[in-house]
Amino acid sequence: MKEHYDYLIVGSGLYGSVFAHEAIRNGKSVLVLEKRSHIGGNIYTELRDGITIHKYGAHIFHTSDKRIWDYVNSLVPFMPFINSPVANFHGHIYNMPFNMNTFARMWDISTPEEAKRIIEEQRKEITGMPSNLEEQAISLVGRDIYETLVKGYTEKQWGRVCRELPPEIIKRIPVRFVYDNNYFSDIYQGIPEGGYTALIEKLLDGADILLDTDYLENKEKWNEKAGKVLYTGCLDALYGFSYGKLQYRSEIFEEERLDKEDYQGNAVVNYTDRETPWTRIIEHKHFDKAQSPVTWISREYPVDYEKTGEPFYPINDDRNKSLYSKYREKAEKEDKLIIGGRLADYAYYDMDKTISASLKKAMETF
Repeated sequence: MKEHYDYLIVGSGLYGSVFAHEAIRNGKSVLVLEKRSHIGGNIYTELRDGITIHKYGAHIFHTSDKRIWDYVNSLVPFMPFINSPVANFHGHIYNMPFNMNTFARMWDISTPEEAKRIIEEQRKEITGMPSNLEEQAISLVGRDIYETLVKGYTEKQWGRVCRELPPEIIKRIPVRFVYDNNYFSDIYQGIPEGGYTALIEKLLDGADILLDTDYLENKEKWNEKAGKVLYTGCLDALYGFSYGKLQYRSEIFEEERLDKEDYQGNAVVNYTDRETPWTRIIEHKHFDKAQSPVTWISREYPVDYEKTGEPFYPINDDRNKSLYSKYREKAEKEDKLIIGGRLADYAYYDMDKTISASLKKAMETF
């Protein structure tokens, strides 16, 4: 480790790693601090039994931006993968996103005209401006889809009943009147060969990295090590929660190794009833079609942030938006500090948007 660096990067997730890569390409020295025992943040993957495990939930890269697609493929080749999750509601299986396969299964129909007629009729139940998430969802897709595929999953995800959630959480619900199970509509879709950790390793090539190191435990010491600091963590934690704590939802991942070749026949199965405690099960071998006599699955349990200390999904209500703006204003007054990434921005980004934002920040900086 050097005595001094051009840039100290706090967090080795995708945003910080892209910024580090661009800094190194521009001849800058970089020190990366990571409080976890591994690089990669929530896209970290590891190999077990010949199967690439997505340690923190399913991550499928998708974009329509050729520049971003070419950027990641210049580092690690991506293999094609089309995300086609299914929903399990009390043992009945429905395709997602909501499309003609879903509607044919639900209503025993076969044409887009029939599906549109049913949805339009059910939407009439909501006559005024939706005042909560339940009314918003019904106004978009009708009562049947809401009760079967939205309600239970959403209430587990947010830990509150839908009638108590703001309508803004569901601004739109994708509905397709074609027989197409491709979850994303982006042109380019895939997963890096060897997993996302291979991508992060390429991005951080040339940087000094310290794992199991919490920047916040000794900010002053680490700030002296570099001319500039890129901070990708939670802003409320950066300032000692001086204005109050920002709220998040978190996840617990329960992993299990099974002595069978195939558990569920699909990478992702959502459980949309309220009674099943988990929201989905991931079977990792289906991401890269791994050949193995065993399989690994992960059950996902949404929980309050306080139970894990790991922030995943920001709760973007008025209270948190106002609180975040105070922290943001404070951070932007610090000349030495650069902030970015999903935690520092208190936002949930797709991976391509994260990379694009980091590249933009790098261009503005170097």
